[in-house]
Amino acid sequence: MGTVTEVVAVACSDEPSRTIERDEHLLLSPPHPNPFPVKLWRDHEPLSVVHFPHAYEAVPFAPPRGVYESAQVRVEWQTMDNRQPFYHRNCDVDEISYQIAGERTLMTELGVVEHRPGEFSRLPRGVAHDNYGRRESHLLFYTPAPVREERAPVRRSETTFPPFPGWEPGNLNEAVTQCMGTPGHDITVAPVDERRLLEQVHAEKERLSVLTGSDEAGTTWLYRSPGFRLSSVRQPPENQRVYRRTLDADEIQYQISGRRTLVSQRGIVELGPGDFVRIPLGIAHTSVCAEESEHIALFSDRDLPQIAETSRTAEPYTPERLAALRH
Repeated sequence: MGTVTEVVAVACSDEPSRTIERDEHLLLSPPHPNPFPVKLWRDHEPLSVVHFPHAYEAVPFAPPRGVYESAQVRVEWQTMDNRQPFYHRNCDVDEISYQIAGERTLMTELGVVEHRPGEFSRLPRGVAHDNYGRRESHLLFYTPAPVREERAPVRRSETTFPPFPGWEPGNLNEAVTQCMGTPGHDITVAPVDERRLLEQVHAEKERLSVLTGSDEAGTTWLYRSPGFRLSSVRQPPENQRVYRRTLDADEIQYQISGRRTLVSQRGIVELGPGDFVRIPLGIAHTSVCAEESEHIALFSDRDLPQIAETSRTAEPYTPERLAALRH
């Protein structure tokens, strides 16, 4: 224990951050006893972790599983070893995907993307799309359009036809939805000529951009809109702790690879691949890694509640627990 640095940041604007020197033990300890007979502050729950398998596990087809949801952002986890049985068109949001495991063919009016693990892509509002997954899982992030890329693409969608070997046009529907693609919020569903829909790419100049994170340590910003930012974070093994407090945004973290210990004013918890955690705005936190770690960080300027079942919760801070992280 001793003096540490805290960075006070504003993630969803371009305001400069500030740094503060802190006594680490006091930063993580519960408040001093209240000297008055009235309650002056609330009791807060420890951080909660949601876990979905990182490696593919065979399950019957099911809709995406909601993890976090507000009026401005929705986060879902999806696994597939099949063709999605309909095309989808969003009325209100851009739809960002991250490929966790396996292979997935993303078929759209703006071309075809063969997704591999570690890749992101963004579907602009109003673009019809379907998926063909092979022992795969991916994340979906919905937020009001327009969203822009903050990093150059590694490649773009292509005019591939047929979109995958063995493709045959099927008797498929097109679902048009609102409310960030939430089940039960369809506006209209109608049969679609799949061949004609995919051939629309020849009349379009726009193409989808495929992004990846950086191989360098630090934060790589990927997407941005008012009140929303998405990044990948790569952290090398180190014992030095720098705390971060985000003033204007809840932060959702998803662990991609490696293991790390998240230390916060709402407890200490171990994170591994497949773990989600939500850090409310204003909570100081840091990560301690014994190995290289990579995670996704989503920032939302609106409260972003968890809707999935909790897998485990953080343990209370003790000096002994923190000291053990140095060994």
